Amino acid sequence: MRKRKSNKSFRFLIKMSLCLIYLVVAFILLYCAFHLYQDGREPIEWANATDIHDYTYVDIDKMSEKFASIDKEKDVHFIIDENEKTGVWHIYLLAISKNDYSKYKDIIDYSYGRVKDKPESIRVYGYPTMIGRNLKGLTIKNYKNFVSFENQVELNLENFDEYLTNTYLDSTRKQEKNFNWIVVILMVLDFALLVLIVVTILDKDRLVDEVDRLMELEERKRRRKSKS
Repeated sequence: MRKRKSNKSFRFLIKMSLCLIYLVVAFILLYCAFHLYQDGREPIEWANATDIHDYTYVDIDKMSEKFASIDKEKDVHFIIDENEKTGVWHIYLLAISKNDYSKYKDIIDYSYGRVKDKPESIRVYGYPTMIGRNLKGLTIKNYKNFVSFENQVELNLENFDEYLTNTYLDSTRKQEKNFNWIVVILMVLDFALLVLIVVTILDKDRLVDEVDRLMELEERKRRRKSKS
């Protein structure tokens, strides 16, 4: 009886240890899945975008009038993002809905010197979209009409990607829910671990108990033989 109680205590300790290990691993997997999911939803700075599926943002300090249209619904503008501390600025292309012009009008007016007071910069969100050859041509043609003479470069098709990148920011596209297989796999593994915890707790160790019973019978037989 003492041996059986000792075995049961040992098995209980093993069970609890396994459950604790499963629980810790499940928590780590859940933590990783949550952060991967959040990272997939958090917009990143336009300059750091590496894929057309990255949901990005850029702060607009200056903006041109439209110089091209896409699908008769979007207008394309030059925008300038300037770092106030360093003075470093970058020029990009932005596509906006024709209906959103009034949202940017103050910045556009300031950019052309129509008003003196500088408005607050506007943060705009969207997805990178590849710039077609026709849009590149229009960009090169209109580039000098917006950028001041002292800051101009000799823009052409060969150096276009270097100065303006090969994508424009399409602000008409709302954030999409990207399916992340890694998150799904982690959640499946998490569920499997929870099942293991339940099974480990509820398992009665019948096989081990049966082995103990057979061992006790063998022990009794051996004692009987020794007595006889």
